[in-house]
Amino acid sequence: MSESFPRLSARTRRFTLGVPRGFTISPDGGRVVFLRTRSGTDPVTCLWELDTETHVERLVVDPRRLHGDEEENLPPEERARRERSREAAGGVVAYAADASVTRACFALSGALYVVELGSGEARRLETPGAVIDPRVSPDGRHVAYVTGGALRVQDLVSGDDRALATPESETVTYGLAEFIAAEEMDRMRGHWWAPSSDALLVERADEAPVHTWHIADPANPDRPAVTQRYPAAGTPNAVTGLFVLGLDGSRVAVPYDEEYLTTAAWDSHALSIVTMTRDQRTMRLFTVDPATGASTLVREDTDPAWVDIVTGVPAHLDDGSLVWVAGSEGGHRLFVGDRAVTPPTLQVRAVLDVDHDSVLFSASGDPTEIHLWTWDGHSLLPVSTRSGVFSGRMSGGVGVLSEQSLDAEGVSTTVVRRDGMAVPIPSYAERPGLDLRVSLGRSGRRELATAVVLPSWHEQGSGRLPVLMDPYGGPHAQRVLNRRGSYLESQWFAEQGFAVIVADGRGTPGRGTDWERAVRNDLATPALDDQIDALQGVAEQYPDDLDLTRVAIRGWSFGGFLAALAVLRRPDVFHAAVAGAPVTDWRLYDTCYTERYLGDPGKQPEVYEKSSLFADAAKLERPLLLIHGLADDNVVAAHTLRLSSALLAAGRQHNVLPLSGVTHMTPQEVVAENLLLLQIDFLKKSLG
Repeated sequence: MSESFPRLSARTRRFTLGVPRGFTISPDGGRVVFLRTRSGTDPVTCLWELDTETHVERLVVDPRRLHGDEEENLPPEERARRERSREAAGGVVAYAADASVTRACFALSGALYVVELGSGEARRLETPGAVIDPRVSPDGRHVAYVTGGALRVQDLVSGDDRALATPESETVTYGLAEFIAAEEMDRMRGHWWAPSSDALLVERADEAPVHTWHIADPANPDRPAVTQRYPAAGTPNAVTGLFVLGLDGSRVAVPYDEEYLTTAAWDSHALSIVTMTRDQRTMRLFTVDPATGASTLVREDTDPAWVDIVTGVPAHLDDGSLVWVAGSEGGHRLFVGDRAVTPPTLQVRAVLDVDHDSVLFSASGDPTEIHLWTWDGHSLLPVSTRSGVFSGRMSGGVGVLSEQSLDAEGVSTTVVRRDGMAVPIPSYAERPGLDLRVSLGRSGRRELATAVVLPSWHEQGSGRLPVLMDPYGGPHAQRVLNRRGSYLESQWFAEQGFAVIVADGRGTPGRGTDWERAVRNDLATPALDDQIDALQGVAEQYPDDLDLTRVAIRGWSFGGFLAALAVLRRPDVFHAAVAGAPVTDWRLYDTCYTERYLGDPGKQPEVYEKSSLFADAAKLERPLLLIHGLADDNVVAAHTLRLSSALLAAGRQHNVLPLSGVTHMTPQEVVAENLLLLQIDFLKKSLG
């Protein structure tokens, strides 16, 4: 008997296990190193290598051979890092290679390993404590890592292991990204090797000013609450600083005045740092003299709303030309030097690699698709030509392309050699076993990108189905993309008898800066209006298939906020809601994300009131199910508990499902499986 979709989705971590990822291409293009589990239900990630000439794929590191089948024993800092990066698998989930890609290092259950990629010989290195984020030097002779908040370096020849920086107090760490950088800036690292391998740029973070919160586990009252420093909107952030630490023991401070360090890069052309002011309206790029710490301003970008952080920059071509992405003429554009080389209608998403004089980047013309492009110094060239969502890497003239679309299941990965020959890297992901029936299009007055998901068995015009809106709906994130993986859960809900609508409103990427900034100072009204606009637009397109007297909405995180908002403010449209891990009061969410859109709560409290759910509690007249993991350290359970208290005080009936020991990711298989079943049961009963 085949497994149910909820069970299989949970076991496969939403069908991500078995998919190749984390690619590194050797400088000559001859080898590709990557991560992949051994099957679509195996949660243990292994390290692999592909020879691009012979097409032979080789297993380099299998964690079970090093640790057996014993359960991973992760240090708290690594668990937090995986939560920030939404890492659902185990084993070798991250690695770092030297410049020649002949040696790599990784952490496994807190232990430090180095592997010779040619022979597959892995050896464990002795360390004084559990290891976080190890990185091998470009010349392959040293490994830098963090343990106990200290940045240490081990000589791989002599075995000498010493601290380059040790924390001055229990609130200080060296070499790690602070919470805000990891959660909101896509910066997961806090130390960078010099190309010469004789020094590192190291972040020092002091959380002493950050307010202390306590996350308890009510199901286990014998356990003490977990103490966490959480920078809520309007409260202090961690104090960060930078130092150039030499292997000779030297220490050079790199001062900067801005609140946020968004990223850093150290290549043969420059040591670069990018900073941003607390209000996020000014971003500055500096080059730094590693000998003195003196910085020189290279460029300054400003915006009356906010400046966007784009991954992959700064970078440099071989001739030293700066590669950058900035807003210009209403679009996110690629700059080489001082010149914009992409049109404002092509929205650049990220710079993926710079290979000598060529830049590989991802961009969208149609917001439902993400394509690969190169700039070769003279012209723009499309790399991906079929419809879909693409990502990739490039080095030594060799590319790795990952492709997803509505036309094919899963992720297809191909290595493209210099001679044009394509070499596949197989995926071992499980098949979802669903017959997708998804239509992409535009709906409503604002021509919102919308996906309509109907049951595979439904004959159009044969009867009206209850409707389930299934959005995320928040800024800087998308649900409506041309790939099957975006709609697996939506299709499963559709199979239970719903017409499911997924719509991306204002604030979502891919349609330019004006579209994204339409949510400034109000995260509630535009998001909710756009879901209603999409619903009405789809109803006009499917007049005989949607029952607008039975409309439900579900979502998680921002989507949970939007779901609760919908039944509180527009019960005339929405008749039931499932709100998972909702942000109910934006004063309780973090500084960088919240202040980007709503500003300082101390200066404009009325903006926060407008986007809060508490004042609407007395309006509830529709069924509402609130779900929250009690161990959530991102959207803490206080959001749901305070809304529930407000609803109770107003005498409004509602349901609360607390998840003991569950974080924002809900990674536990049994929990993930049963959450789908409980939601469908609640929705069917609520809509009759």
